[in-house]
Amino acid sequence: MPSSNASDNLDRPAMTHHLKANLETCAWGYFDASLPPAMEIDSGDTVVIDTVSGSATQLPGEGFHIPPEIHDIHDHAERMLPGHILTGPVAVREAMPGMVLQVDIVDVALRQDWGWNIIRPLAGALPEDFDTGRTTIIPLDTQAMTARLSWGLTLPLAPFFGVMGVAPPPGWGRISTIQPRAHGGNLDNKMLGAGATLYLPVFAEGALFSTGDGHAAQGDGEVCVTAIETALTGTFCLTARSDMTLDAPRAETAEHLITMGIHESLDRCAERAVRDMIAWITERSGLSREDAYMLCSLAADLRITQCVNGNKGVHMVLDKALLDH
Repeated sequence: MPSSNASDNLDRPAMTHHLKANLETCAWGYFDASLPPAMEIDSGDTVVIDTVSGSATQLPGEGFHIPPEIHDIHDHAERMLPGHILTGPVAVREAMPGMVLQVDIVDVALRQDWGWNIIRPLAGALPEDFDTGRTTIIPLDTQAMTARLSWGLTLPLAPFFGVMGVAPPPGWGRISTIQPRAHGGNLDNKMLGAGATLYLPVFAEGALFSTGDGHAAQGDGEVCVTAIETALTGTFCLTARSDMTLDAPRAETAEHLITMGIHESLDRCAERAVRDMIAWITERSGLSREDAYMLCSLAADLRITQCVNGNKGVHMVLDKALLDH
C-alpha cells in the first residue's frame, strides 16, 4: 500500500471489522451527510463490506445464488432517488472536513454467481439508437473468474466497485448516487480494483464512506449504461490523512498515478484530469509546470472513464517510474 500518515492510534493494533449488507446498513440511491453511520472505526482500521446490486427486476431465475438480504431491501428500503444500493456509511473517527480519506482497496471478491446488464432507451452513449429495453442475466464462474456471454464468448472478470464515496458537503443535502462529484461516488473507474488506492476529499465529520455498484467487468466508457453488475465484498483500509488536501478524487496503483476529471462536458473532464496530473507531478518530483505538462503530453494517457452518468469522467494515467529519475 502507498505510505500514509496513519492515525494517532499508533500504539493500538489495527482492527478488522465486517459490515454486512441489510436493511439497516444500506441506503438506496443517495448520499447524505446527515445519514447516521452504520459503523464507526479508527483511522487505519480495515473494514470488510458486503454489497448487493440491482432491483427485483434484475434478479435471475432458479439455479443461481442470490444474497438473501436483497429481498428485504427490495421490499422495505426507503428509495428516495434513482440510483445504486450502497452499504454504509462507515465513519472514520479521526476524519474531519478538509482532510483526505485514503481508501486502500485490499481485496474485491464476488458474492454471487451471476450478474446483470441492461440497455435502456434514451440512456447511454447512444440514447436514441435503441428503442427497446433489455435485461440480460450473465452467469459468472467464480472459480475461473470468467463470464459466459449469451453468444458463447468467455469474458475474463476484473471486479471493482463502481461507487466508492464519502458524504458530500452537508449543504448539498441528499444527492443521487448516479452522478459522480467531488466526493467520489459513481466513478466507474475500472482501474480501482484490488491493490489500488483511492483518495477522497472529506466534507463531513467522519468522512462517512459508502460503497456499492459492484462490477464484475466493464470497459472504459460503460457505453450502454451498465457493466456486468453484481454483488461484491470489498476489503478496505481507511485512513484519515491530515497531511493532504484535495478538491477532487485521485488514485494510484503500484505502477500508476491516476487523476480524474468529472463534469458534464468531456472537454472539461479532460482539462481537469490534466491539470490535476500536472499538479501531482510537480508535488512528487519538483518538475516545473511546463515540464510536467510536456511529460503528460509525451507519456500520460487520457481515457474516458464513463460517458453515461450525467456527469462524465476522464482519467489520466501516468507510469510512476517516469518520476524516479
